[in-house]
Amino acid sequence: MFSHKTTIRVRYADTDKMQFVYNGKYLEYFEVGRTELLRSTGLPYSEVEKAGYQLPLIEAGIKYKNPAVYDDILEIEAAVNELYSPKVHIEYVIRRKNSGELIAEGFTTHIFIKIDTKKAVRPPKIYIDALKKYFDNGIA
Repeated sequence: MFSHKTTIRVRYADTDKMQFVYNGKYLEYFEVGRTELLRSTGLPYSEVEKAGYQLPLIEAGIKYKNPAVYDDILEIEAAVNELYSPKVHIEYVIRRKNSGELIAEGFTTHIFIKIDTKKAVRPPKIYIDALKKYFDNGIA
């Protein structure tokens, strides 16, 4: 497994009438976690696209445990468990940074597609090379 943690501060615009983070925002928080996970390997998503690939979402799930509110600092942990699977399955845990309280957990599943054809392909070499070191050296 390879994981990365990043923090965000809840903006006022992220909250609903109940003053909780709106449920749909958690998918955006997952995206932040996923983007920073890739960036931490030296492969920002912009480089994936420059190489001719995209990673559309094909499935997502969220379990809400406790509400987050305006100005909370949240820690998003994103983790990849398998390197060579044709699908990229990422698991997330969101916690309130100061207390460690569990806010939400979930997953997203993606596939690689070629930008020009929009056809599904196996994970490309640039992705495998970027993450391989975390799986082969006993780090993850």
